[in-house]
Amino acid sequence: METTVIELIYAQDTFFLLISGALVMWMAAGFAMLESGMVRTKSVAEILTKNIALYSIASILYMLVGYNIMYGQSDSAWLPSVSWLLGLDHSLLEVVRSGGETRHSYFSDFFFQVVFVATSMSIVSGAVAERMKLWAFLLFAVVMTGFIYPVEGYWKWGGGILDQAGFLDFAGSGVVHLAGASAALAGVLLLGPRKGKYIERPDGGLQPMAIPGSNMTFATLGTLILWLGWFGFNGGSQLTITSVADANAVALVFVNTNLAAAGGCMGALILARLWFGKTDLTMGLNGILAGLVAITAEPYTPTPGLATVIGLIGGLIVVVSIVLMDRWAHIDDPVGAISVHGVVGIWGLIAVVFSNPEARLLAQLEGIALIFAWTFGASWVVWWVLKHTMGIRLSELEEYEGADIAEIGLEAYPEFTHKL
Repeated sequence: METTVIELIYAQDTFFLLISGALVMWMAAGFAMLESGMVRTKSVAEILTKNIALYSIASILYMLVGYNIMYGQSDSAWLPSVSWLLGLDHSLLEVVRSGGETRHSYFSDFFFQVVFVATSMSIVSGAVAERMKLWAFLLFAVVMTGFIYPVEGYWKWGGGILDQAGFLDFAGSGVVHLAGASAALAGVLLLGPRKGKYIERPDGGLQPMAIPGSNMTFATLGTLILWLGWFGFNGGSQLTITSVADANAVALVFVNTNLAAAGGCMGALILARLWFGKTDLTMGLNGILAGLVAITAEPYTPTPGLATVIGLIGGLIVVVSIVLMDRWAHIDDPVGAISVHGVVGIWGLIAVVFSNPEARLLAQLEGIALIFAWTFGASWVVWWVLKHTMGIRLSELEEYEGADIAEIGLEAYPEFTHKL
């Protein structure tokens, strides 16, 4: 009888992790729809191609090397194991991380983790949209998902230096979102803005010009898909659901995740109305994502009320950050990914100290600094090498004609294209 109960728990926890992973995988569709809606029609097919390709690359590279780097046994808190083989190392996975107990299949654990690394890479896609060469982006994805992400992931979730220092990040405001935004920032700085995004003013300064997205319906649908997928992102990070305590924890995580998104939406819409005089839909969408990113670092310990406030503050921050990056820093980020996932990711990590008594502000700041320094620095090197070898930017003519024609050879909306 005892064996039957153990097997039932194993099966239920495995199923829970697989379903959670499937929800997170569905976020790939959310990113694809969001980004395709936020770019111009001439770049839609290309950005859709990027999203399906990056997910495929992440799956393969994380299987070949990434998982074993991130969760391999190492005597160093800084350097992950280098004894991995090409392919999943069964010896590393037979006992899954759950208090030393085998609570679910190691394959379910790998699947749940691989969709996280794909999410981190998806953040980069939108920030460099409309002017980056497709294959330069995909080659960067190989390095990001196979090496850069797994190393900083090891520092926290693999038992490395950040975990030992007491850095807390329940589901990845830092490990996933800040890392993706840091990689994106390095690429955007080396890439430069889209043609026509900034024009020179008489006083010598730069005036940002609005470049509207092609389809707000797709952008809204993508955001709602991401909202749904985030329940797997945060809820699944509990890893098990077969005890009363775990089931209650997952339920609270779902509630807090939902309320943080709602708070972020309202915070962004209210601030946009007060600041711009208009209720900007794109700011509302980014406010939802900001609330989700903010609560991801610690969705269990806040009360529902506090979770709403954390999300609302995230929504306020993202509006200010997007405007300042555009008008002051002149960073061209078509979807606001750096602000949503990076700036608000930092807020989420700091907000942990307001609800979790085990959190220390210094440890959170150390984690923020180390994740940013490693991911930004390593990404800068990779982007720089790509820039000075194959090049990372489309030519001026290719950018004018659109990434769809230049890189894909077809258009997402050919029937609406005016032919001379």
